[in-house]
Amino acid sequence: MKKNPEQCQVVVALDMIVGKWKPIIIQHLLNGDVLRFNELRRLMPDITQRMLTLHLRELEEQDIVQRKVYPQIPPKVEYSITEYGKSLETVMDAMHQWGAAHVEHMEMKKKEEVLSEKEI
Repeated sequence: MKKNPEQCQVVVALDMIVGKWKPIIIQHLLNGDVLRFNELRRLMPDITQRMLTLHLRELEEQDIVQRKVYPQIPPKVEYSITEYGKSLETVMDAMHQWGAAHVEHMEMKKKEEVLSEKEI
């Protein structure tokens, strides 16, 4: 079955997980962890509070992440992956493997270019 490029749903999938931090957030939560906001910040020390909040909200809206608020003072909020979000595990694994293979491919290509320049 041929796929129509104009109806490509890869764009939908990538739009949902695109960005520097979303895949990392998803991966931490796919590890089966229930994490509080500050625990996620500690796991990703370079992310800003604003960016983490933004990404968590977007992932929650897409039903990838579940946010559970405990009615106590101070408020306790935990984040976990939803059952639906767990369906991303195979996609994330495949993309990780492809990314690792691509890095290796590009390193080999660069070495080949260096060798061919030395031969000239």
